[in-house]
Amino acid sequence: MKIAVFEVKPAEALEKIEAKVERLIQDLKHESSGVRSGAARALGKIGDARAVEPLIQALKDEDSGVRWGAAMALGDIGDARAMEPLLKAFLDKDEDGSVRAAAGVSLKRIKEKGSKK
Repeated sequence: MKIAVFEVKPAEALEKIEAKVERLIQDLKHESSGVRSGAARALGKIGDARAVEPLIQALKDEDSGVRWGAAMALGDIGDARAMEPLLKAFLDKDEDGSVRAAAGVSLKRIKEKGSKK
């Protein structure tokens, strides 16, 4: 039996992640709301701060599923730049209750991350 051994080079791995982040950021503008929503959630899981501004823009998407995904992703990333836009979504009463709830949860998560620093 042969066992394959793969050598992962950090620079190559980083380049792949960076390319994936850029692709997902582009996907936030895809015509399909399912693609946009999936991209938002994936960006949150990756946690790259380059996604913060595009995700803030996605809070204004016409589709509530995309707005929900963006709100949750911003909480996952935990960048303080998202506080004001999330607060606006929360207080200005996004038409969808799940988006308001996601904004509230994410505000709390960002605040908690900030207090641990």
